[in-house]
Amino acid sequence: MLLTYRALKRRSHAKNLRITAPNGIDEASYIRIGGIDQWVSIRGEDLSNPVILEIHGGPGASNLVFVPRTRTWERHFTIVRWDMRGAGRTFAAGGPEGQGEMTLERVYRDALEVTRYVRERLGVPRLLLVANSFGTVTGLRLARNHPELYSAYVGSDQNIVDGGRDTSSYQALLARLEKAGKKKERAAILAMGPNRTAWTAQQWSQYAKTVVTTDPLTYDTMKTVVIRSLWFSPFHNLRELRSYLKGMTFSEQLGPQATTLDERAEGTAFRVPFFLFHGASDVLTPPEPARRFFEEVTAPVKDFALIEGASHFAAFRHPDRFLDLMLTKVRPVVVGTADKPA
Repeated sequence: MLLTYRALKRRSHAKNLRITAPNGIDEASYIRIGGIDQWVSIRGEDLSNPVILEIHGGPGASNLVFVPRTRTWERHFTIVRWDMRGAGRTFAAGGPEGQGEMTLERVYRDALEVTRYVRERLGVPRLLLVANSFGTVTGLRLARNHPELYSAYVGSDQNIVDGGRDTSSYQALLARLEKAGKKKERAAILAMGPNRTAWTAQQWSQYAKTVVTTDPLTYDTMKTVVIRSLWFSPFHNLRELRSYLKGMTFSEQLGPQATTLDERAEGTAFRVPFFLFHGASDVLTPPEPARRFFEEVTAPVKDFALIEGASHFAAFRHPDRFLDLMLTKVRPVVVGTADKPA
């Protein structure tokens, strides 16, 4: 019965995802990026719309599963969804041994190759960067270093990595565990210590999972948004779902590599419009560090907005609210119709 319902739901999603507009696009294939075949999907109802390059999170968590939830975005934007090395269909194609160099620097260079491919394929000068969660680590570097390639930067679930100085979310987790009487879990987090730069990949993953399962809103989002999106994805059969999850585990090795970065040392000056749209109740990447960083940023245009009733995965829990922010704040700037700043 469960599998029958899943089949019906997937079939319904597939029908709703059809793009038949005369100036639309719906193509996906493996592209040779960074020496390996990587999956790139391009979808949208009008090729004259701004082109978004999504930088997904995880690490290893392809955004392809969220397409049914973000279908309306494709009426206003052409969206490029790229499964990074270690993620989704890219991981499925080559397996663990076929992912090549698993470093943040290699992912960054991959992103630049994907950018150049999309610009040539669609004939557009610049792309709109939209990064979420762990992808914001790479997204910030792209936006900061290559204003000639990107029309604006939008970060959701924005990570602000400061070399391990800010331990507020760590302390908040300990407080939640103590209040809930979870002595065993609290002892494990205490044993890890607040210095994220010293964590192993396993500890980094354990911390994230503990945060998710101890916050009611985040845990509910995992069940009702993330898990349901995986289970009903029209793009993934059961075997491919298993591969998807294996890719996430494989990609955990990227997590600790980000902990030694210092965003402020890399720079707060951006030469592209800069937007942060954050879940108001996010406990995994709290909004306070993101807001503090935002206040230090200089950019031609910048804006910060909280999405109420959202924790992590804010854009996918409330895709309509996120789209409204994209249409009212970002799209006018990108297409050049916004009032210029004084």
